[in-house]
Amino acid sequence: MSPKQLQAYASLLVNYCVELQPGERLFVSSTTLAAPLIAALQEAVLKAGGHLEYHLAVEGSAAAYRDYASPEQYAHVGTLYQKAMEEFEAYINIGAPFSLRDEQPAKELRDARRASHKPFHDRYFARTANRDAPGGLKRNTCVFPCPALAEEAGMSLEEYTDFVMQATKATSPDPKAAWLDVRKRQQAVVDRLNSCTEFRYVNPRTDITFTTNGRTWINSDGQTNMPSGEVYTSPEETSVNGTIHFDYPAINSGKVVRGVTLTVKDGYIESWTAEQGQDVLDETFQIEGTRRFGEAAVGTNYTIDRFSKNILFDEKIGGTVHMAIGQSYVQCGGKNQSAVHWDMIADMKNGGRIFADGKEIYRDGRFIAELWPTS
Repeated sequence: MSPKQLQAYASLLVNYCVELQPGERLFVSSTTLAAPLIAALQEAVLKAGGHLEYHLAVEGSAAAYRDYASPEQYAHVGTLYQKAMEEFEAYINIGAPFSLRDEQPAKELRDARRASHKPFHDRYFARTANRDAPGGLKRNTCVFPCPALAEEAGMSLEEYTDFVMQATKATSPDPKAAWLDVRKRQQAVVDRLNSCTEFRYVNPRTDITFTTNGRTWINSDGQTNMPSGEVYTSPEETSVNGTIHFDYPAINSGKVVRGVTLTVKDGYIESWTAEQGQDVLDETFQIEGTRRFGEAAVGTNYTIDRFSKNILFDEKIGGTVHMAIGQSYVQCGGKNQSAVHWDMIADMKNGGRIFADGKEIYRDGRFIAELWPTS
């Protein structure tokens, strides 16, 4: 990334995404690959009057833990991470992996880590649900363009950097203003969705329904994810019925699962198949809370013009919907709890329709003109 791009991106993250205020503490988690962005963030944080602390993983540390750590060591919860989840006002997680092809730790290690981190996982969800309230946590998830992510997306590093900058609107003359425009446009959709309670997603291989009594649709405008461009909710846990097929590959800990089809009755996933990666699905559905849905959403970012094998971008693709198994969003009113929140994406551009309280509000990848004017 050029110095100009770094400055624009860092300013967007600090001043729009987490809206850091004087005296507030920002915790950043990433790897040493993101060091140039960390330096730019430091400048932006100081200008905002805040304080920056960070944890940067070094190359080889994950492999060392995988090969030599005991379950107790692998489950250790870092002191700074604990304090940040409990007390800091802001948190940014920057994806910048050294590799996406590393061998995964043994299940025993992963289970131990999942159990030890659960209290902080729960605390994170509770605080982010009350972002702007006293004691809330302003958080954002983003990426730093690096060779592993570029390779996964099938792009050169230069192409991938341009892709990220376009998707995040960091190349706009005023990135913050561009995201405020997204907020305004999506609010019209959210207002309509929140006036309804019964929803149906339909395409040639999907017909699934759910209700949202007591739930809220959220306008995701770039403050919790960068990039964003989606509207989402947590369906009533026992209300989901039907079948949904996910056209796009679903990535879980670097493992690719293709052609997933789920059959659901009264909110409970009764059966599942995958054209590739059946074993990954089988293992995942043994984890508590994964056989109910935590999210239903619609992607609205039409500047994300290709699949990149990164859910942060792919779930936002304009013309798609996604549903996530596992953990619900507390801020939506969701009640399902799980250590897993796994998004899966369905294409709606060819024959896809969404109905709200029996009325069609979306066809072939677009909300109706009343909700999403083309001009």
